[in-house]
Amino acid sequence: MVNAPRHGRGRLDVRPLDPFSSIKIKLGVLVTATVTLGVLVTWIGLRNFLGPRWTLPLAVLVSLVAVQILARGMTSPLREMTAAARAMAAGDYSRRVTQSSRDEVGQLARAFNTMAEDLEQADTLRRELVANVSHELRTPVAALQAQLENMVDGVSPADPETLNAALAQTERLGRLVTDLLDLSRLEAGAVALDIAPVEVATLCDEAVAAARLVAPSKGLTFEVDVEPADLAVPADSQRLHQVLANLLQNAVRHSPRGGVVRVMGAREGRDVVLDVIDQGPGIPKEDRTRVFERFTRGNVPAITGQISTGGTGLGLAIARWAVTLHGGTIEVADSARGCDMRVRLPAEVALRSRG
Repeated sequence: MVNAPRHGRGRLDVRPLDPFSSIKIKLGVLVTATVTLGVLVTWIGLRNFLGPRWTLPLAVLVSLVAVQILARGMTSPLREMTAAARAMAAGDYSRRVTQSSRDEVGQLARAFNTMAEDLEQADTLRRELVANVSHELRTPVAALQAQLENMVDGVSPADPETLNAALAQTERLGRLVTDLLDLSRLEAGAVALDIAPVEVATLCDEAVAAARLVAPSKGLTFEVDVEPADLAVPADSQRLHQVLANLLQNAVRHSPRGGVVRVMGAREGRDVVLDVIDQGPGIPKEDRTRVFERFTRGNVPAITGQISTGGTGLGLAIARWAVTLHGGTIEVADSARGCDMRVRLPAEVALRSRG
């Protein structure tokens, strides 16, 4: 079957050699076809008494035309890749190469298209990251600048309340920068895990003690339930504490006043399961995967209908990466009320890593 895609300014590329799986075979067919065609034209010319004066130039001309047509189809993907590479250098990653050939050039075209798709996705993620970071930084910077300008102009007094508001914006900036650094290290694989047995009850108590300070005005009640009491998990205690801290901060932000936040730990088969459960509005099933993406907040109006509470949108992304480094999983589990963030860690990862 002859493949004849059009490229450029309406040009037609005839590719009758695409079914062949090797460029060596294509070259052999090309030489054989042109020689045979030249001999055939010469034989016909001599049979019709054209004489060598007209027959030989005609045979050469016909052979050159055949070579041009067949060679153009063979080299067309290379020209397409050259044009696409130039477009990529200019920032256009949407170009693709026709990959109908089955030989080495076709394999190169398929690899080129895969690379182009990866570059397009990476460029899209980069643009989104820059836009999201710019947006996240602009909000606290603008609020902090407005508060400082009011104090300088005498509009607002430099009392403890105003200074605490300015400090809160500064702390938000610090959390954003720290989260970005942590996420970049995790994604780059630059974080080494110090695996050791971690007592789950002690870990939960420490994380809860820190979470009580996040929003004391809400009057939340924290409950820790770990069974058995001496349950331990092989993990990096610092990274695992970071995971629980992020989950508890989200639970505190989404919980109603006077609500209860439960932290549970248990052994299930070969896994240790940690649950952080709040009494907030919860997350719909269609959004439970999206909340682990960067800069996606679990309390945006599209998910829970609440007003943003100032999270950076990076906590769950960091938690997912840290859990993945341990060989575990994190998900939003089904819950009758509120939200249940479930972390599942292998109970024998330390033994496997050591031996």
